[in-house]
Amino acid sequence: MRSSPPPDPVDYGSGEAPKGTTVSRNTMIAWSIFIPACFALNCAPGPNNMLAFSNGARLGFLPALLGGFGRMPAFALLILVTIVGLGAVLATSAMAFTIIKIAGAIYLIYVGVQFWRKAKAMAEAQSKESALKALMRRDFLIAISNPKAIAVFTAFFPQFIDASAPAWSQLAAMGGAFLLLEVLAVLLYVLAGVLLGRALKSGRIFAHLNRLVGSVLIASGVSMALSRH
Repeated sequence: MRSSPPPDPVDYGSGEAPKGTTVSRNTMIAWSIFIPACFALNCAPGPNNMLAFSNGARLGFLPALLGGFGRMPAFALLILVTIVGLGAVLATSAMAFTIIKIAGAIYLIYVGVQFWRKAKAMAEAQSKESALKALMRRDFLIAISNPKAIAVFTAFFPQFIDASAPAWSQLAAMGGAFLLLEVLAVLLYVLAGVLLGRALKSGRIFAHLNRLVGSVLIASGVSMALSRH
């Protein structure tokens, strides 16, 4: 009877995990850090989130939530710009960045002034302000007019890229995760606004809230215009 050949020797001395296992582990670690860090960015009280909060208090849950989704196409476009590499080009082009920055600052200041000037009228004429197209358009324009979003995506996303895997697919996945987390952030700000609106049913309070949001928008625009980066 012919004996079977001995099995190949197993090397236990290297101590190295299989390559696929290492990549998977690195990816899991990166995502476990990326998700909470990204959500912190999503929840920052910027112009879009303050607008969602104000709309929730004045107009109710559904109009404010749908209006808040106006930023999604803008952020998706900015993420696409980052993925194809134009974000890095824009970040290094001082003139292009400055032009977009100043235009965005002017728009933010303009919207903020409108919130101040029409604070009482907006608090009273809720039906006119709740037109979905107008709400989404304003949210979109505020998001797309901020070039710092591109700078954030260009600087933030690469920190979590695994060099052993294709970068574009990872950037696309991070972009998708950012948009999903942005939906959650909109929901939280709208809910907070709705709860405040139910607790404080007063035209004067809503007028003060509009002025507060207007002040945030104006301050954001001035800060954007004066910033060096």
